[in-house]
Amino acid sequence: MALFASSFPAQILRKAASSDPQPSTSLSSHFSWGPDFHHQLRTQVRKRRCGVWAVLSEKGEYYSQRPPTPLLDTINHPVHMKDLSIKELKQLVGELRSDVIFNVSKTGGHLGSGLGVLELTVALHYVFNTPQDKILWDVGHQTYPHKILTGRRDKMSTLRQTNGLSGFTKRSESEYDCFGTGHSSTTISAGLGMAVGRDLKGRKNNVVAVIGDGAMTAGQAYEAMNNAGYLDSDMIVILNDNKQVSLPTASLDGPIPPVGALSSALSRLQLNRPLRELREVAKGVTEQIGGPLHEWDAKVDEYARGMISGSGSTLFEELGFYYIGPVDGHNVDELVAILKEVKSTKTTGPVLIHVVTEKGRGYPYAERAADKYHGVTKFDPATGKQFKGTATTKTQSYTTYFAEALVAEAEVDKDIVGIHAAMGGGTGMNIFLRRFPTRCFDVGIAEQHAVTFAAGLACEGLKPFCAIYSSFMQRAYDQVVHDVDIQKLPVRFAMDRAGLVGADGPTHSGSFDVTFMACLPNMVVMAPSDEAELFHMVATAAAIDDRPSCFRYPRGNGVGVQLPPGNKGIPLEVGRGRILKEGQRVALLGYGTAVQSCLAAASLIEQHGLRVTVADARFCKPLDHALIRSLAKSHEALITVEEGSTGGFGSHVAHFLALDGLLDGNLKWRPMVLPDRYIEHGSPADQIAWAGLTPSHVAATVFNMLGQKREALDIVS
Repeated sequence: MALFASSFPAQILRKAASSDPQPSTSLSSHFSWGPDFHHQLRTQVRKRRCGVWAVLSEKGEYYSQRPPTPLLDTINHPVHMKDLSIKELKQLVGELRSDVIFNVSKTGGHLGSGLGVLELTVALHYVFNTPQDKILWDVGHQTYPHKILTGRRDKMSTLRQTNGLSGFTKRSESEYDCFGTGHSSTTISAGLGMAVGRDLKGRKNNVVAVIGDGAMTAGQAYEAMNNAGYLDSDMIVILNDNKQVSLPTASLDGPIPPVGALSSALSRLQLNRPLRELREVAKGVTEQIGGPLHEWDAKVDEYARGMISGSGSTLFEELGFYYIGPVDGHNVDELVAILKEVKSTKTTGPVLIHVVTEKGRGYPYAERAADKYHGVTKFDPATGKQFKGTATTKTQSYTTYFAEALVAEAEVDKDIVGIHAAMGGGTGMNIFLRRFPTRCFDVGIAEQHAVTFAAGLACEGLKPFCAIYSSFMQRAYDQVVHDVDIQKLPVRFAMDRAGLVGADGPTHSGSFDVTFMACLPNMVVMAPSDEAELFHMVATAAAIDDRPSCFRYPRGNGVGVQLPPGNKGIPLEVGRGRILKEGQRVALLGYGTAVQSCLAAASLIEQHGLRVTVADARFCKPLDHALIRSLAKSHEALITVEEGSTGGFGSHVAHFLALDGLLDGNLKWRPMVLPDRYIEHGSPADQIAWAGLTPSHVAATVFNMLGQKREALDIVS
């Protein structure tokens, strides 16, 4: 084995200012690069107000107009970087930074994560030969710089928009995206599979998996490392340690301190590096190793300290990885040198390079913000001010309503506790945390653990509310079945982001939760049609104490109905729906927010002289058999409408109709569900239209069932 475990020195981190890339090559000779750069920038701008200086902002700390990018303009693919000098790579980083900032300022999206890996992205594409060499990006929200360098710069204005670039890596989008992502902690597993596949095929390419410290809190990452250490295939794992283990999504107060023992261990790795005299040791090491590392003795002098101290690298080494680090992730010189050495060395087995980065690096507003500008709307680059737009509704998000409802319940019930998986802001649990700091648990990106942890709490008589995105609940399904439902433990699952989610696309769409939850024998499954119903369902879940329950709610804002007094919901009768509008001939039976489409469709239909019935099912399990039976017997046609996949609410209704003999007569039944395909990212309106679930589509279905084809055509056109 030519590589050895090593620890990288504190001095490297102090070199960051000197190696920090410059905002514009045309300005490089006018400024010294360090912590006072932005002050110098503003001072110089006041002196010069013509030519290129006009692009700089007097009122802010960054450019008001896109600066020139002469070097980046010559880079269409990574191959165009191969002849650049280290000095030019640093210039490229600076130009790439401004390109990312100005692109995201026009589209919105993830900003801080991409700014944190600019130097790493440039170094990786400079050293490795992509797409033959495989670079996998965990989660994928940090890959905007990667996209710009791999032939997609001219399409960045379409980022996360209808028919535009995905906000994550996507295999069908580019050959440089060797593995699609969106969820965390998958890349070591996939990378190991690619490495083993390469070996079986007799190929020689490199495999590099970039994974963040947050993603390393998930069990799958350790399962993969355990297997990688056993299989001993050559691969490189880069641990991007930016000290944000919990994701600061939509946070009210910014991210809370990183959770878990891993964060503490990584902090010790960074800080516990006593200065030692190792020059003689380093010389001895290089003489023994020989080969390519013999030329690296100057680096070994700095980096070999880990052989003596073994400071914190035990975990990765015990899993079979050769640990190198910590490395300054913003020092291009060091990154390139280390990556070249690891690439050229004849290795046998997996290597882990621990890279320390700063989220939001190089953009002053992101560096200072508690959330590091993790996710942003459109914004002004010069001032960092985000444009929230002119909302047509003054309502709050369903996420906020859920949190307020849970707080109201917890005020009167000391047994209620909240659990989330590194998504305090995204789930609204930060609101709960502020009120009940000892009753809210952030378990890291570990949905499986979150569910079984909640099951353990339920065993002790507590009332856990486990708030997890619908799409992330997929990661914990076995725990839901085995640890909760079979044992009939009263865990409450609050599934945010149910249905289509717009710009985040299919990886984050909550399409399947009704299907996979409603098939469980002991689970109560419900969905609110508006925000007031959400308050009542939180109260209902709190009251259900003999079995598990779940409720889903969408991304976006409420519809503007009156909320219950004091935000305190009233428990609903389990398994009982309601009639919202009485009509004839056709009944629309909606589930969840699809009820709003049914009401809007009824208004469209009424303009054509027909009044239909609209009902809110409220529950998928148990179904309101009496309500369904009444609708089936008093109408010619019954349409079930839901924003979920086949196998969900409509399938349960059909099953009951068939067993009850209600389909043996003249009743016509039609289900309206999400199509049997993944809906690509785009605006919410576009996605609903693609899915065929708009009010117009519902109304047209009514007229088609009644044989009124002309009216159906008129209403959809």
